[in-house]
Amino acid sequence: MIPYLARVVVKSVVTLFAIFTVTFIATRLSGNPIDTFLGEGLTTEGREELIRYFQLDASLWQQYLAFLRGAMSGEFGLSFIDRRPVTQVVGDRLWASGQLLLASVGLTVLVAIPLGVLGAIYRKSWVGSAVMMIAFAGYAMPSFILSILMVLTFSYWLNWLPVVGNSTLLHFIMPTIAMSGVLVAALTRFTRNAMLDALGQDFIRTARAKGLRESRVVLRHGLGNAGVTVISVIGLQVAGLAAAGSVVVENIFSWPGIGQLLVNSALERDYPVLQFGVITVAIAVVVINAITDIAYAFADPRIRLAHS
Repeated sequence: MIPYLARVVVKSVVTLFAIFTVTFIATRLSGNPIDTFLGEGLTTEGREELIRYFQLDASLWQQYLAFLRGAMSGEFGLSFIDRRPVTQVVGDRLWASGQLLLASVGLTVLVAIPLGVLGAIYRKSWVGSAVMMIAFAGYAMPSFILSILMVLTFSYWLNWLPVVGNSTLLHFIMPTIAMSGVLVAALTRFTRNAMLDALGQDFIRTARAKGLRESRVVLRHGLGNAGVTVISVIGLQVAGLAAAGSVVVENIFSWPGIGQLLVNSALERDYPVLQFGVITVAIAVVVINAITDIAYAFADPRIRLAHS
């Protein structure tokens, strides 16, 4: 197991270093921030002083080395716009994005896994057909389309739900559904297929021949063995949500999270905030993938034995 964990850690570190480098280059290619955040009202001396302070007059290689040194020491600089440390700017948005992510993942798991199990058990009845219709409908409905439809229906026409902010539980309903719509469809299909494969194995027939209750056969033996596939899919979905899934939804609902912050920072060319925001999301994705790999190895002993 130790060699497998070492491989996961090394892979995560190399991935993060590559993301750090790509993030630095991409932000520099997005345009010159001087004309964006340095107003016309500044004097020539004040303008030059700010350029030196933010090291914008240094070469690209020097800026990259300073960026790596700051990353290693935990100092990522000041925001061009807010004039505050970027760790504070991004930190103020972390919990809001975390709340929306947890709510969306929770709704996805609570809805998709039971639907997938029902779709596998009743695959030849109308229940199984209804489950597949829900799954295909979720695939066909992108999150931004679903968000706009819900805003028009429940906020503009019916005036039932609020749109902007995250101050009450009612604010969570539409963003959570919008983020988890496609994920519910994907996880439902994967769970159904994994259950169909597990229920067709010889050990399921043996368990039924021994006289075990059908619920025990399905949940303990069927879902337990299908759980390896389900775990990997959930990990990928959570990583996808953390990486990009919240950007569109947060901007549509004016959710005060990292997704909205990244968009605003890109438009304003606020390099330090954009860099640290992307790095924060990247760290979350890499950690989630590492946890998924480890959970996958624990769920399937063949994985860790093969790597050992």
